[in-house]
Amino acid sequence: MRLILYSKPGCHLCERLLEKLKQISDFKLEIEVRDITTREDWFTAYQYEIPVITKEIVCPDGEIREELLPRPSPRASVENVKQMLQKFFPICGKE
Repeated sequence: MRLILYSKPGCHLCERLLEKLKQISDFKLEIEVRDITTREDWFTAYQYEIPVITKEIVCPDGEIREELLPRPSPRASVENVKQMLQKFFPICGKE
């Protein structure tokens, strides 16, 4: 499972969310952190929204696209974040 976390340097909400994602050990989770300050299109899209999480989807034709996931509350526990992810990755925790 591949998640993309859009962030920027100094974003404490982003750092806390990344820490929580890294603590989820029930299933294999690959996390790519993208700094929105490195690309104008990312900055324009997410400058007021970070942290933003998307999941990578590989289409049958091989095209790779992203699906936006809801942003967990900054007060969400690791368990709450895990439960949210299980809604979007139904096999999570069942291996």
